Amino acid sequence: MITDPAALGFHVGGVFVPTMGALHAGHARLVEVARGLADRRGGAVVVSVFVNPTQFNDPADLARYPRTLEADVEVCRRAGADVVFAPGVGAVYPPGAAVGPGELPEVATRPGLEDAHRPGHFAGVCQVVRRLFELVRPRAAVFGEKDWQQLQVVCAMTERERLGVEIVPVPTVREADGLAMSSRNVFLTADARSRAAAIPRALCEACATASVDAAETRMREMLAAAGLEVEYAVVRDPATLMPLAAAARQGRALVAARTRSGTGTVRLIDNAPWAQGPAC
Repeated sequence: MITDPAALGFHVGGVFVPTMGALHAGHARLVEVARGLADRRGGAVVVSVFVNPTQFNDPADLARYPRTLEADVEVCRRAGADVVFAPGVGAVYPPGAAVGPGELPEVATRPGLEDAHRPGHFAGVCQVVRRLFELVRPRAAVFGEKDWQQLQVVCAMTERERLGVEIVPVPTVREADGLAMSSRNVFLTADARSRAAAIPRALCEACATASVDAAETRMREMLAAAGLEVEYAVVRDPATLMPLAAAARQGRALVAARTRSGTGTVRLIDNAPWAQGPAC
């Protein structure tokens, strides 16, 4: 494990997997993909474990985010990482240094999805991703598709700012019941887990629905019937996340919902490709 950014110098040009820790099989898959890329192209696989305070709009959410560094290092080792980079906040955001988020791409501010429900989140994402790219200096970086809007934000920022890092997306890894793997799943009680399983079912139903309006209505009906509090259930343009043009035949179905779990609630997001007509 490396905590000093200066010690990363000999790994420049490798494949990077940025994470906030609490790693599970979905993260392991990202590392495995990175390992395959590094084996073909050369370079090391560097995984960062950094709970980024600037992307949490709820201080309570930051405080309870799982921190399991020792277990995370083992997950990384088994999946093929060469380096686990676990910096402190001071290393990522040195006092007095100019490490702001910069101008955000439109996909971070206009869609009214995660940007509306988590104010400041994407400013924090852009800030930390840019900073980690500066520290690690990778050739490529691997991101999961579960956080679809975040993926599009990172792609747009990287392209606009010409950061010279290839963004490699990896499909969502799912549990046996279809639920997307997430660090937040550890907060689900058995009842909450049962309700949450309606999310992948709703996305599947959306893919069998012939129009955007019908798909969105069906998703909302299924999520509400399962007792979930729906924040959004929409079909959008895959890249801009704005409403689909009338002639568009392909999109992305996206869901955010909350489920009661014990004495609190857990917020879950998921998405799936959508195509007009029942052949999705």
